Amino acid sequence: MTQDTKQRILAAVAANRTNYPSDAKHAASLGISTSVYSALKNGQTDKTLSDANWISIARRLGVELRASIEWKAARTPVYQFVMAQLEFYQQSGTSGILCDMPNIGKTFTARLYVQTHANSVYIDCSQVKTKLKLVRKIAAEFGVNARGRYADVYDDLVYYLRSIEQPLIILDEAGDLQYEAFLELKALWNATERACAWYMMGADGLKEKINRSIECKKVGYTEMLSRYGDRYSKVTPDDGRERDAFLAEQARIVAKVNAPTGTDIAAIVRRTGGGLRRVYTEIEKLKRAN
Repeated sequence: MTQDTKQRILAAVAANRTNYPSDAKHAASLGISTSVYSALKNGQTDKTLSDANWISIARRLGVELRASIEWKAARTPVYQFVMAQLEFYQQSGTSGILCDMPNIGKTFTARLYVQTHANSVYIDCSQVKTKLKLVRKIAAEFGVNARGRYADVYDDLVYYLRSIEQPLIILDEAGDLQYEAFLELKALWNATERACAWYMMGADGLKEKINRSIECKKVGYTEMLSRYGDRYSKVTPDDGRERDAFLAEQARIVAKVNAPTGTDIAAIVRRTGGGLRRVYTEIEKLKRAN
């Protein structure tokens, strides 16, 4: 682990601190002791953490271990829509669902939101598909003890969510959750009603999964959808031509903000078909070549 990488991780730790009410809660969310946290806060990097711990913190905060290109957030229609929704739900303590195409910037925007809004956490449900993993992950992100008996973790999490100001939990890739995890989300919503906001995100498959489960009268899904507003939000147009134009405009906005000066933006849009991951790849190639 190089000093440059450690310094980038420390910078991410410092930026993430604003999301937590105390150093102790922040340390707990990172999985380290308060004494180690204090040392890191004072800029000590030698012999404070093992490489495994550094990697764990980097993973939690989304820090690339290899040097990555500078990437600026572009105010695309998706960025503005998701940001506005997250702010509304967090401030109102209500919940919603966004079901839309993949690769349009939903995840990027959600991750960016939690970096600048206290008491909000982002959960990648594809990595925590079971009930136990999901609840322990949410607890850990808030700095609540995620170890020990599951019942204690659950109760401590509910107590904490009801005690802090305007918590928001973003559940990305929610369609990957197992059935028991969906039921537990309903229970958590009930236990934190009017005290915690929830925002579920996924591709069209999430909408299909919920609707299919409701049609089959699977227990819990009708009630869960009701708790999340009884509707699905969407940004991209339904019409094929309008959607293609929408995606191309998004790609143009992102490329214009991030591509090197003199880059043929229109050529990037044509090559990528509007897919933002491909836009990133194309711009990465250009920047590394310079």
